[in-house]
Amino acid sequence: MAATFTFRASTRAHLAALALLLLSLLTGCGGSKSAFTQSGQGSYYADKFNGRPTASGAPYRPGKMTAAHNTLPFGTKIKVTNVKNGRSVKVTVNDRGPHVKGRIVDVSRKAARKLDLVDAGVVPVQLKVVKAAPATTKR
Repeated sequence: MAATFTFRASTRAHLAALALLLLSLLTGCGGSKSAFTQSGQGSYYADKFNGRPTASGAPYRPGKMTAAHNTLPFGTKIKVTNVKNGRSVKVTVNDRGPHVKGRIVDVSRKAARKLDLVDAGVVPVQLKVVKAAPATTKR
């Protein structure tokens, strides 16, 4: 008899994101060109967070090319593309978030200006991992 598991919608979403991340990491080890991609809504940090610590411990700096993502490891470089106008930026994940349902990334103000999303506030985006986070060594 097969076991049946029931998960809440939020748990299923987290499990799906984890499965995609694991799959992209495993296929990346084999020399494949495939990489983690994700589509959804993107936004940017409010200025009130300037100088406050991010989840990685680094202070948020609006003039840096950084981003918040809920699951990607800190230090991962991602390409964020504004689907409406085709503009792209490369940012480094150094925080967790966004914490608004339906959003997949928060970018710094500098990245938001380059993507032309400051006036809109929220735009459809596509993410692609361009460089995995460097391996950390524990001492």
